[in-house]
Amino acid sequence: MDAKWVLTEDEALELLAFLLTAARTQVDEAAEYGPMRLVMAADRLREAIAARVSAPTRAFLSDSLGDVALLATPAATPTYAQQLDAVCAGLAAHLLARSGGEPR
Repeated sequence: MDAKWVLTEDEALELLAFLLTAARTQVDEAAEYGPMRLVMAADRLREAIAARVSAPTRAFLSDSLGDVALLATPAATPTYAQQLDAVCAGLAAHLLARSGGEPR
C-alpha cells in the first residue's frame, strides 16, 4: 500500500478508546455534551496527525479547528452552531481544493 499513514496503531487505539468511552459517558450525560465530545475527538485527531500531513492540511488544522472551544456547549455558547458550520465549510473547501474540485 502506497498510502501515507497519519496515525500509529497506538494513536488510533487511543482515539478509538476516547470515542467509545465518550459514547458510554454520553448515555448518562446531558445530550448537549455530545457535540463537545466530538469536537474533543476531532482535536485529538488534529494533534495526532498535524506533523504528518501536507502543508495545506497542516495550515487548515491550525487555522480552522481552533475556532470552536473544546469545552463549549450549545447552551453556554450562543454561536456554537455557527462556529461548527464555519469549521465544516472550511473543511469542505479544503477537501475540494485537495481533490481539484470546484466549489458549487
